[in-house]
Amino acid sequence: MRIYNPKEWFGILFQFHKSDTLRKLLGLIAIIAIYSGIIAYLEINYFKTHETSPLKNFSVMHTILGMALSLLLVFRTNTAYDRWWEGRKLWGALVNNSRNLALKLTTLLDKDDEYNRDFFRKAIPMYAFVLKEHLQAESTRYMLDDADHPELKNLDSDKHAPNQVAKAIIARAVQLHKEGVISGEQLLFINNEVSSFTDICGACERIKNTPIPYSYSAFIKKFIFTYIMTMPIAYSFSLGYLVMLVVAIVFYVLGSLELIAEEIEDPFGKDSNDLPMEKIAGNIEKHVAEII
Repeated sequence: MRIYNPKEWFGILFQFHKSDTLRKLLGLIAIIAIYSGIIAYLEINYFKTHETSPLKNFSVMHTILGMALSLLLVFRTNTAYDRWWEGRKLWGALVNNSRNLALKLTTLLDKDDEYNRDFFRKAIPMYAFVLKEHLQAESTRYMLDDADHPELKNLDSDKHAPNQVAKAIIARAVQLHKEGVISGEQLLFINNEVSSFTDICGACERIKNTPIPYSYSAFIKKFIFTYIMTMPIAYSFSLGYLVMLVVAIVFYVLGSLELIAEEIEDPFGKDSNDLPMEKIAGNIEKHVAEII
């Protein structure tokens, strides 16, 4: 995720990063500007449809269609941002629940029980790192160099890795109960935080695996394409060759909104606007180490 100061107006205006929409759309903008110039040339010098054709009122209809398109894009962007913000809230809940679990365990375990403390000190932040890898669809293997906890050292990358870490945490807690280190009431005391890990994972998977419906996304793209390609026809007789600049700017705005929505609707990727899961997981590791 790109970190910036929203109060630096001029700095933002003159910065272009690798995910900036202008970089991605520059080629299409040039093609559309040339296309608009050709339409304007033909209209001004040959067709002159605005003098005798009903197309002279086409610009009015085009304006109305533009209003409808803007409403669709607003809804599209808001829907994508809702998914991004829900993902951020889920990872915020993971941070809080990791801290709460660490706080409870550090009071339940004996101060000189370094073996079990070391296990939870590594297992709790490990869940966050494994969840990040799992959501980014890469290898979910997260190996530890410490051989004292084999249940954490060897994760099966062919299976659901976050579940394996959660299972190890629960199994260790149940083992402590059987050994009499913690009571049944204390086991229930930490159950909510442990269970919440799987709930958060499931909610993140729901966002990851349920994109915006294809028909809706395809319709908006077709609408934008049709609107832009017919725009020179509607305005070339009133704007002349200036229509090249106008159409290019309009396409840049509409295309950018769609690209931004596409990027943030999946907040668990590696784009500059996606969630900083690596940093969040690192904070969990730091805070748990401080607590336990």
